[in-house]
Amino acid sequence: MRRISYFFLVLLILSGCSQKENIEDTEDEILSTQDVEIPSTIFTSEKRNEKIDEEESKLSIKTYLDSYEELTNASTPFLDILYDGDDSLNENELEKFDKITKLTKENDENFSSFMLKNTLPEEYQAETKRISRYITASNEILYGLDETLSNITDDLNEGKIPKINIGAIKSNTKVVNGREQKKIEDFLDKKGIKTKAFGREI
Repeated sequence: MRRISYFFLVLLILSGCSQKENIEDTEDEILSTQDVEIPSTIFTSEKRNEKIDEEESKLSIKTYLDSYEELTNASTPFLDILYDGDDSLNENELEKFDKITKLTKENDENFSSFMLKNTLPEEYQAETKRISRYITASNEILYGLDETLSNITDDLNEGKIPKINIGAIKSNTKVVNGREQKKIEDFLDKKGIKTKAFGREI
């Protein structure tokens, strides 16, 4: 059975999640793996134990979310191949995808560290935590699905009943859902933070 079938099965479980992107538009924009350019910018900061002003807080959120969007778009062609199961990634594609995955993790870790080790304006403290939790959980779902689907396929090929870690999936859907995304977008609108994340126009 094709992995893509399982992918859609899991997506049904995650039906509480919502995205603004138009599905047809997203499909039209998907590049081939050869055309993918690895994003050159992710969120970084060496600041520790500092008081961050509002302008820097806004720029930090924008940089983090823009990087998230660019990395997600860059990973899509590789994930499509992995989910489809008809083809496998060649050595060059694997190296490229591995670099994108590592940058995604670094982007999440860097922003989380910056937020936790510095003092942001009071109005930003709860919302930056919400943003960090949401994006990190979203990436864990996105990149974790490939490992889950691979394990399911291996089990079926060996005649075993596949085991799906529904608990981990449900745990992340408590963070990644339409309600949480709306709260984030409302905050972005309120503070005038322009980002390409969530299919928003800059």
